[in-house]
Amino acid sequence: MYSDIIGALGKEWTVASAGGITGEAYVATTRQQKIFVKRNSSPFLAILSAEGIVPKLLWTKRMFNGDVLSAQQFIEGRELSPEDMKRPDVAAQLGKIHDSKELLFMLQQLNHTPVTSKLLLQQCEAYEQDEADETIVEAITWLQDHLPNDDEREFVVCHSDLNHNNWIEDESGLLYLTDWDDAIIADRAFDLAMVVYSYVDDVEWEAWFEHYGVEYSSELHYRMHWYAIAQTILTIYGEVSAPAKTEGLNVLRELIDEAYERIN
Repeated sequence: MYSDIIGALGKEWTVASAGGITGEAYVATTRQQKIFVKRNSSPFLAILSAEGIVPKLLWTKRMFNGDVLSAQQFIEGRELSPEDMKRPDVAAQLGKIHDSKELLFMLQQLNHTPVTSKLLLQQCEAYEQDEADETIVEAITWLQDHLPNDDEREFVVCHSDLNHNNWIEDESGLLYLTDWDDAIIADRAFDLAMVVYSYVDDVEWEAWFEHYGVEYSSELHYRMHWYAIAQTILTIYGEVSAPAKTEGLNVLRELIDEAYERIN
């Protein structure tokens, strides 16, 4: 089943799927070693490894079909829980990532252009043409009326999928953030909205941001709320099941009501 992977690694290796949506990640083992292998990872992986953000990159190898395999140290640890996302070290690690000029420069060299608020709004508006739900129409109207001014000084490398399952803590307590395939350049509020709205109680935001390294302000709250609404719309668009879409619409309704109450 994994004959091409085994062919690249050697017959002494046993290969199993590591799960994930793409099916391009594997766990490979011998009697002496265990590694994480992925097909066609981003060149961005090398600097993420050098910065200690992902597990150590061991090697890359081009296969006969042109695919590139990358091997990383396999971390014996655990995924963070939703409750763990409130921790100061999570905030500090995300702050380190967002403040890294090296990561930003590397992504720019890979020809990534910023995902601006205007571009995100255009994606939401395209979705509105396919869906006639009144909640989505109302949400997009709010986004249009409250489009934030993009500040290039706030453009950072955003992971864009900060689910707690993508954070790994090893046995010594070191944190790693995995699954960087969807990394973008965007306003830091793009990432922050995902974390604080999903995992951190609003009464704890100020303390969480102290560890993150940026002062929490009404202006930052405004931007985060804008991105939270936009991301929720796009998440609904990607949902297949009716119950998941209904749940997404309920979340969107709550965000809109909060926007009228606290943001306007």
